[in-house]
Amino acid sequence: MNLPLSGYRILSAEQYGAGPYGTMFLAQLGAEVIKIEAPKGGDTARAVGPHFLRPNESIFFQTFNLNKKSITLDLNSKEGQQVLHRLVTSADAVANNLRGDLPERMGLTYDALQAANPAIVCAHLSAYGRDNGRARWPGYDYLMQAEAGFLAMTGEPDAPPTRFGLSIVDFMTGTMMAVGLLAALLDAQRSGLGRDIDVDLLSAAVHQTSYPAMWYLNEGDVTGRSPRSAHPSVTPSQMFRTADGWIFAMAQLPKFWRVLVERLGRAELADDPRFATAESRLENRELLTELLDQTFMQRPTAHWLELLAGHMPVAPVNQLDQALDNPFLRDRGMIDTVSHPDRADLRVLANPIRVDGATLPNRAAPLLGADTDTVLAEAGFGSGEIEQLKAKGVI
Repeated sequence: MNLPLSGYRILSAEQYGAGPYGTMFLAQLGAEVIKIEAPKGGDTARAVGPHFLRPNESIFFQTFNLNKKSITLDLNSKEGQQVLHRLVTSADAVANNLRGDLPERMGLTYDALQAANPAIVCAHLSAYGRDNGRARWPGYDYLMQAEAGFLAMTGEPDAPPTRFGLSIVDFMTGTMMAVGLLAALLDAQRSGLGRDIDVDLLSAAVHQTSYPAMWYLNEGDVTGRSPRSAHPSVTPSQMFRTADGWIFAMAQLPKFWRVLVERLGRAELADDPRFATAESRLENRELLTELLDQTFMQRPTAHWLELLAGHMPVAPVNQLDQALDNPFLRDRGMIDTVSHPDRADLRVLANPIRVDGATLPNRAAPLLGADTDTVLAEAGFGSGEIEQLKAKGVI
């Protein structure tokens, strides 16, 4: 494929989830993403269980590092910094997701690298930012969900605060970093000058509070938890019990409300004064839920999907295995297979972005340091220099 980022080179001092998730999008879109890892152990994600391809090569690591190259380099050493500066001369961007105080100390900022390449873009993803009293604080996704109010808005009203089942803040922040990096890269092409781009987990999480934030900031309205994972202000838009599980139906618009009750054989509810308007339905949500449950519980989820799907927004409430075994995902090409040295048919998720209607190609994440010799040789290092760097533990 003629991928849109082909020809761009991005160095990334990254680990674990958020940063690698963002740079993987760039790699899948064609950029040459060179992952810089510590010579001993590499990215900590390589050791995250419970499933491994070989010792210290986890399936978890594959999740965030498809299509990349890996080099080992000790950025804390003088020699490692010299290698970095030589690599930067042929790079377009340098990304990292280190603790906020570390990029400056490890020479990953624009100030540190502009002499080697004035057009270099330096993208930083940290927990709390690099320019405040929390710069040295470690931080992870779950903490951001807690502090930004996600837990307080998730789950049943009478249950403890509940986090998302996934590290959603990591994924959102990594994507935001990629967007910022690309924007700065476009400007660097025009101006010849790079810059620093920053995004942090907490700010990204707060930004995603979206319309509930606007409601509070302007009206003092604090959005809490709604039963059945319901929309805070529109009903029926929630889960309903069926004979064998749950279904999520979203009558967000008046036309979908009428479709719902008519196809359920409950057309009389549309004219019931208790449910005739969006406001009255919200006011009587508990009663409406009870009445619709009575109908939904008469048949299994599959029956209601056949009746409603395509006519209004509706979906089954799947377990993870059901979600991934969905034939529609196969039809969409969302499940891919790559060849890894330890598993020839490693199944991975495809990137959701399509180019010219085609799914982006994937290859397995690299073994630790698999590309060190090649990348350094391309940068002009001789075999003797490479061996000396290995002997000193720099690579």
